Amino acid sequence: MMTPWLAVIGIGEDGVEGLSLQARRLVAQARYVMGGERHIGLARSLIAGEAHVWPHPFSRGVEQVLHWRGQSVVVLASGDPFCFGVGSVLSDRVAIGEMICVPVPSSVALACARLGWAEQDVRVLSLCGRPLSNLIPALQPGQKLLVLSADGATPGQLAAWLTERGFGESRLHVLQALGGPDETTCTCRAREGVPDAIAALNLVAVDLVAGRGACVIPRAPGLPDDWFESDGQLTKRDIRAVTLSALAPRVGEVLWDVGAGSGSVAIEWMLAHPANRAIAIESNSDRVARITRNAVSLGVPSLDIVQGRAPDALDGLAEPDAVFVGGGLTAPGLFERVWACLRPGGRIVANAVTLESEVVLIAQQERHGGTLSRISVERLDHVGRFRAMRPAMTVTQWCVVKETDG
Repeated sequence: MMTPWLAVIGIGEDGVEGLSLQARRLVAQARYVMGGERHIGLARSLIAGEAHVWPHPFSRGVEQVLHWRGQSVVVLASGDPFCFGVGSVLSDRVAIGEMICVPVPSSVALACARLGWAEQDVRVLSLCGRPLSNLIPALQPGQKLLVLSADGATPGQLAAWLTERGFGESRLHVLQALGGPDETTCTCRAREGVPDAIAALNLVAVDLVAGRGACVIPRAPGLPDDWFESDGQLTKRDIRAVTLSALAPRVGEVLWDVGAGSGSVAIEWMLAHPANRAIAIESNSDRVARITRNAVSLGVPSLDIVQGRAPDALDGLAEPDAVFVGGGLTAPGLFERVWACLRPGGRIVANAVTLESEVVLIAQQERHGGTLSRISVERLDHVGRFRAMRPAMTVTQWCVVKETDG
């Protein structure tokens, strides 16, 4: 059994009065106490050891805590340290048996209690060091959001941004200094803006109302083609929906999108779940720029984009759970490299429209198994004053699951 040397203590705006007897004892007995300036101030009356304000950059503070390993150390954090807090950062570096966490009610719990919202039905997001575009997938009619603010300017920026995206009728509750003597709440519609004097410590609760024309990301795959900026190198909507179904994204998995073009498959993979990651590999610099813009505009700005030509550009990338090959199928050694890197249970989906690429897929199916399908789509078009269905280019699709390490 390990003896915990690190205590991560949540503290609220009510200071030491809100701490349990256990938390008070741990703070009082600690040789070193690390926390933000506000946290140190709230706990000052209990601290007998050395008090250290968390340095910049943040990583320096983590290294300092690790340097004290084996001694009595307390890290102070806001509310629940494992709710967008330092707890999860430290637990990545410290065995859970070496630490103890004593939380107090988080700002999320306090906000739900003030508003009468069911916490399990609320989506919690953070704008601390994160762009507003991260919120785009969560903008669903009737959804309730709790948004952790970076500073006092965040609520006003959020209100203006929501209005621009067609959610101006959404009701915003700006909750400041929750749980402390200076707690206040102001409520407004997004289109009305928020008061100028907002405390730096605040949280915005949003009851989303979508106006006509609001940009709402559908939950099903196959976004409209015109939502993507493209030079024509785009997996079209119907084929993209089938492709994503074959790729079968699961929570937390990594996709390689090889020959990404406009990045549509990688973007929709990430939209399937917030924990999903994707790496778009594209050799054309103009397309790389388009992928970046598409990722931001559709709410997945963390999409990883690698400029280069496969298979050489695949060196050093995170091991994939699934690979989509939409371009460059005839590159020598591509599928051998992809197959070697793919995890057991991983999937490969490759689409071909040329005869040369189709020959490659037939050879891969003969070698590794899987299925070959031809997908044809016809769309309404005009022929003079009449209408007719015009066929798009037929796509040959190879899908396979790698069963073993072989």
